Amino acid sequence: MNTHTLPSPAQFAQPGFDPATISHEGRIRYLHLGSSWIQGALDLRAPERLQLEYVRKMMCWQLFMAQPRHIVQLGLGSGALTRFCLRHFPDARVTAVELNPNVLAACRAHFLLPPDDARFQVCLMDAAEWVTRPDLAGTVDILQVDIYDAAARGPARDSAAFYAACHACLSEQGMLVVNIFGGNYQQNLDRLEAQFDACVWLTAEEGENLVALAFKQAPQVDFAILFARAAQIHRQTGLRAKAWVLELKEWMAQQ
Repeated sequence: MNTHTLPSPAQFAQPGFDPATISHEGRIRYLHLGSSWIQGALDLRAPERLQLEYVRKMMCWQLFMAQPRHIVQLGLGSGALTRFCLRHFPDARVTAVELNPNVLAACRAHFLLPPDDARFQVCLMDAAEWVTRPDLAGTVDILQVDIYDAAARGPARDSAAFYAACHACLSEQGMLVVNIFGGNYQQNLDRLEAQFDACVWLTAEEGENLVALAFKQAPQVDFAILFARAAQIHRQTGLRAKAWVLELKEWMAQQ
């Protein structure tokens, strides 16, 4: 991809953390962590749109839960999922957890991330520590996990203990959705399947991303209901949710 990378301002390069750098390709603004790997994207003409396909697929949990009360994003990226959830789920509390202050500063300056308020909070800390907080047990309906460093060789947090702590955070009908990229696919899936009652996964057209959806309690799957829900999601958000249902149906037929 040919992009023009801008120099990193001082506020995006605090020592001890990967620097947050920004590039552009036409009207698309990209976030990087001092490398060529894309950590997030923003369409400057349509900022409400989820630009990357794997990010769109991370919203597939909507097929199984229409009105979450608490949505949490582990790994802020460009803030795309966080902004999308704030827009489309006005009754939900939204929390983002990000270790790197450079990422947060870049998101606030160049990726339209809103300030904290009564229903939105950014926690600047390690996601692996955040999920172990005792006060969070059973309080999170949706846990979206997309945690990568500059090398992007695989999820930065994916141990069995980490997934166990994620499971403990979730409410009774809660779900975890995780972007798996850069290898260790089977290891991550094995750990998710060992911890959660059910787990399915979708692929993304970008090539190497796999989006896994893990359920604290396995849902009753009725494809007529899922197709109806997909149509509603498309009307409300513009996301092509019918394709998710078709892929889930094909996935289940192969199991």
